[in-house]
Amino acid sequence: MAGLLDAMQGFAVIGIVIAVGYVAARMRVGGSQAQMVLNRMSFFVATPCLIFSILSRERLATLLHPSIVVAFVAALTVGALFVLCNRLWFHLRAPDAAIGALGALYLNSNNIGLPVATYILGNPALVVPIVMMQWLIFMPAGLAALDATTRGTVSVRAMVLQPLRQPILIGSVLGVVVSAINARVGFDVVPAFVRDPIGMIGDAAVPMILMAFGMSLRGARPLGSRSGRAAALTVVALKNLVMPAVAFAMAYWVMGFRGPVLYACVVLAALPTGQNVYNYAASYNAGVAFSRDCILVSTIVSPLVIAGIALALG
Repeated sequence: MAGLLDAMQGFAVIGIVIAVGYVAARMRVGGSQAQMVLNRMSFFVATPCLIFSILSRERLATLLHPSIVVAFVAALTVGALFVLCNRLWFHLRAPDAAIGALGALYLNSNNIGLPVATYILGNPALVVPIVMMQWLIFMPAGLAALDATTRGTVSVRAMVLQPLRQPILIGSVLGVVVSAINARVGFDVVPAFVRDPIGMIGDAAVPMILMAFGMSLRGARPLGSRSGRAAALTVVALKNLVMPAVAFAMAYWVMGFRGPVLYACVVLAALPTGQNVYNYAASYNAGVAFSRDCILVSTIVSPLVIAGIALALG
């Protein structure tokens, strides 16, 4: 029961900030570009600072925890299941099927993952290995699939350079480097007058991304397209139900995790579909409405699933 109460309190904090963003959008605070400004500021400035601040203070053993194996296997499993479902029933075009697979396996590790790890699991560093896994493995693979299915070619150069242009990944790598240096020399090599402003900027990341998400909910109409409704609901079921189940099975019976580690593995697996999937869909003009439906419905369902996980495991 304590785990459920913690989860509900965490979601109350998250929900209030999201509601503030929604109300601000309704009142047109900041104008029509407010959501875009918040998203870009959080993506390019605040979140990299937050991740650097977290990682640079963590030990490498914590960052390379074997729980990342659970997240990787669970993600690959649900992605493959969607491809199979599409082959058997939906018969979506190849680019749309690629978006569907990404929707099933790609976690919202930034906008929702960081707040969940912060306010429910009590340790924002838990989500960082997932961020790195997605930027280094799933994003290049997804872009390669979209390149192949929309343009007929796969640009190796684009695959290699794409992660290097991601500020969150850059912040992650720099944080890991500083963590390794700190461990080697035995003290923090980043002076306080540098670390403090980075920490201050990073503290703004979670509120900005939550308010931006709240703004995005204004006027949203999920599942408006009949043609992609069954496929979108399948993505949501895979993401919010099957993925946590696979994570539990992998963590409990294969890795032998118990207690807080098991709880964290399953909760993080229940995160909704990442909003990056919509960005990829819009960039390639493939499954745009489909991806938006997956993200919105998955985000609505996710708190209920995580509450159930907290009741069972917390």
